Amino acid sequence: MKGEIRFCGDRAVTVVFEQKISPEVNADVCGFTARFSELNMSGVIEIVPTYSAVTIHFDPMVLDAEVLVDSVEKILDGRGGEAQAEGETVVIPVVYGGEYGPDIDNVCQHTGLSREEVIARHSGREYLIYMLGFTPGFPYMGGMDETIATPRLKTPRTAIPAGSVGIAGAQTGVYPIQSPGGWQLIGRTPLKLFDMDRPDPFLLRAGQKVVFRPISEEEYERMVKE
Repeated sequence: MKGEIRFCGDRAVTVVFEQKISPEVNADVCGFTARFSELNMSGVIEIVPTYSAVTIHFDPMVLDAEVLVDSVEKILDGRGGEAQAEGETVVIPVVYGGEYGPDIDNVCQHTGLSREEVIARHSGREYLIYMLGFTPGFPYMGGMDETIATPRLKTPRTAIPAGSVGIAGAQTGVYPIQSPGGWQLIGRTPLKLFDMDRPDPFLLRAGQKVVFRPISEEEYERMVKE
């Protein structure tokens, strides 16, 4: 596993892998994250994986930087055991179009495809979660059919409902909480991607796979009430 260690001030270290967006590089990111997390080192505050890097925030009063770097180097050198990315696939139900997906017609107009074809192509792929960011639990996913790729809105919305499924360029994602945003909204899921009342607030993790399953409005409303 090849990675470069860079200090970010005196409270964080970033492990940089090959600088490109690809499933192979992201597998190294997620694998390293999983292996480092297993160490459960005192003084580590947060581990933040991204597309092609991992930043480790730590308390220098508790954890010596040299000890941290030594542990990182052992994993990169393969002396800390083989790191494996998570392989779980999560099924996310989505009601497409209508009030739940107000921008699906924008996608149709941009691509020249019908609603049915956009839905079929969006729900017909398995997606890789490269990273979480922007808001708590927002998954940035790759693997979308590029024939439905659509630019962001020219003017972002000030409030997007939680659970909204959107397209931005060749990526797709889901808004975990109500927030501003400029992605093209094509549907909504009744699942809560972020819930502080759960032992683990995050439904999704980087490295997981996602499949979208089309559902009816009736099924959506029923699942919301459950």
